[in-house]
Amino acid sequence: MSTEILANQRELFDLPPDVSYLNCAYQSPKLRQATTASERELRRNMWPWTISSEDFFLPAERLRRLFADLIGAQVDDIAIVPSVSYGTAVAAANLELGAKDRVLVLSEQFPSNLYVWRELARQRESSLTVVDRPAAGLWTERILDQIDENCAITALPGVHWTDGYRLDLEAISAKCREAGSALVLDLTQSLGVVPFSVRDTEVDFIAVASYKWLLGPLGLSFLYVNPRHHEGRPIEHGWLGRYGSEDFSRLVDYTDRYQPGARRFDAGERTNSALIAGATCALEQILEWGVTNIQHTLSGLTRGIARNAERRGLSCTPPEARAPHLLGIELPADKITQISAALANKKVYVSIRGNKLRVAPYLYNSERDVEQLFTVMDQFV
Repeated sequence: MSTEILANQRELFDLPPDVSYLNCAYQSPKLRQATTASERELRRNMWPWTISSEDFFLPAERLRRLFADLIGAQVDDIAIVPSVSYGTAVAAANLELGAKDRVLVLSEQFPSNLYVWRELARQRESSLTVVDRPAAGLWTERILDQIDENCAITALPGVHWTDGYRLDLEAISAKCREAGSALVLDLTQSLGVVPFSVRDTEVDFIAVASYKWLLGPLGLSFLYVNPRHHEGRPIEHGWLGRYGSEDFSRLVDYTDRYQPGARRFDAGERTNSALIAGATCALEQILEWGVTNIQHTLSGLTRGIARNAERRGLSCTPPEARAPHLLGIELPADKITQISAALANKKVYVSIRGNKLRVAPYLYNSERDVEQLFTVMDQFV
């Protein structure tokens, strides 16, 4: 299937004309239509007599299906959770880790896919192996060297959140299968832009926050659970996850049976209709655009940003390792604070991560936003 460069989508977002928002990796602006859908549901909660028992299930199933389509999974493989940390806690509760085993993570990995493993290793008297950033920045080779029969759990991102270094997840998955290591991914900084399918990359668990590249609301995330873990233990025991909970008249007919598949891992009160409506609208739009088209479009913008930076003598995440939508620009240490303040003063929004300017464009950005970024930076570099 051929890819296309998508037209600028700024009109679908409520971005003032003088704002250059190059910070989707921090939090995405919300689609107008998604905000409208969420507001409609908030208003409907003023009239609870209009909410039926079906509303506790059907909208969530629709959202579950959309996310499954995004990653090539089955609808039964998807749980709806409030956060990545919740999802990784589910994974930790359902994976074996012995005293002689190791958990493998990256240096400076995002905390939601780190703290849980550090705590689990402490509880099981196991060890945590941190893969340091290689001098050349190509992490995959170093990760592959560390995955062996003593590496029980490999917990990684798809793209490093600080500067957009991208991992070869297919190669890592293959090595994990060979070594017998479980693979847990946080795809918050890549899914929705970088195509991914569980048909191509075997994974045990995937956690993804909605509020960044999936354009959804805070407080709603997704958890993919490989079918081999469907009979696992949830970390809470809400009524919605139990078999037959659709029949409100029989909720006190308590049962040890669960809803099928990964639904047992859903968080309590996952039927927040405003969150469900906003996330559904956002995923429908992403699937309509096409992830491959989003990737193709944003990679052009990111290449232009990198070229502008390099012309000014600034180092960037190298192209052979860079994600299509996220890069880090190394800044002089003594000018980071000044540059950050000057950009914000001119309504150019990016993030500072360490000594790097993290730039993360989306479909609402244009060459004008890039020009505004470097117009400000030229005062300092």
